Amino acid sequence: MTTLTEIDIKKQIKTFILAYLSLEDISDDYDLFETGLVNSAFAMQLVTFLESEFAITFQNDDLEIKNFQSIRCICDFILYKQNVT
Repeated sequence: MTTLTEIDIKKQIKTFILAYLSLEDISDDYDLFETGLVNSAFAMQLVTFLESEFAITFQNDDLEIKNFQSIRCICDFILYKQNVT
């Protein structure tokens, strides 16, 4: 199994988000929820993508907005989940 780097993980997350939101680019710290670009339907699609792409499973306690606020937060949380599992 190939271990992805933080850069690889951020790139995959960014590609998914940009395609879904039809944006050209966003920074790793761009607050996805504060801007109003992300809604609950997208959040669930994002969770599904992350689970399948990174072979992790989210528990109800994991579904806090702080874990999904930005690409950096999502990446940090994925790295955490991969190390815990």
